Amino acid sequence: MKQNLIQKISQYIPKDRIMQNEPMKNHTTFRVGGPAALYLELKTEQEFGDILRLLHAEEEDYFTVGNGSNLLISDTGYDGIILHPSKEFSDVRIEGERLICESGATLAAIARVALEQGLTGFEFAAGIPGSLGGAIVMNAGAYDGEMKQVVESVRLITSEGEIVTKSCEEMGFSYRHSILKEEPYLVLSVVIKLEKGNREQIKARMDELAMKRREKQPLEYPSAGSTFKRPEGYFAAKLIQDAGLRGFTVGGAQVSEKHCGFVINRENATAQDIHELMKQVQQKVQDAFGVKLEPEVIRLGEFEKG
Repeated sequence: MKQNLIQKISQYIPKDRIMQNEPMKNHTTFRVGGPAALYLELKTEQEFGDILRLLHAEEEDYFTVGNGSNLLISDTGYDGIILHPSKEFSDVRIEGERLICESGATLAAIARVALEQGLTGFEFAAGIPGSLGGAIVMNAGAYDGEMKQVVESVRLITSEGEIVTKSCEEMGFSYRHSILKEEPYLVLSVVIKLEKGNREQIKARMDELAMKRREKQPLEYPSAGSTFKRPEGYFAAKLIQDAGLRGFTVGGAQVSEKHCGFVINRENATAQDIHELMKQVQQKVQDAFGVKLEPEVIRLGEFEKG
């Protein structure tokens, strides 16, 4: 990475938050991934704006990583710049039945605030292992809930550093999708609209869903959660199971024996192991049932062709 670019970046953020060749296995829930050329910890909207304007002017590639829970980064890493909203960029403010949340806040933390305030509607998200920014990008959901049900508006920043606000309708939410999949915005903050509820009932529902997760999901292994999107008219996990792939392994990666919808890092897997396993699962399901599985997991970096 060019030293003159680092010098320019250091005008806006201190050097202790500018990391070179940062191992991305430390920043993804799969616990794999090679180094990012540069990894920047950003604490304020001002820093986001300054850095985005600089990277736009310099024509540098960048990618934003929150909790790293839906991301597979290649073993060779990422030859661009990773922007990471730091733990300081995770404020959750209460205004009546609304929560105004910065994008670095985890869904679990937001759910805890909702519970404390006796606000219902966010219970479905309490166990999703991600940050709010990533959840908005992919309209994250679980147990019949999804982000579009609770989002009132989203504050965004463009690649040129301009701040805009979009309503829930303008975000184009659909199954595991929003306009952010195509348009170069980053999420700064979100207004979440909930309803008054009974604190005991809210906690009971969160506890019930947490128990279901522990019983049915391989939480003891690194993974990215559900690996594939639900094909229309089918369930990905059932297709994978019915194709005889429960426990199917490539290197250290495995189709979970506990839940076939999860690919796990069973034993020191490489990113290439996971990538190759996903490709083989897609091919075997296509061959068996004529159904094409689409990954939920975002892949970043260069992967070997298999």
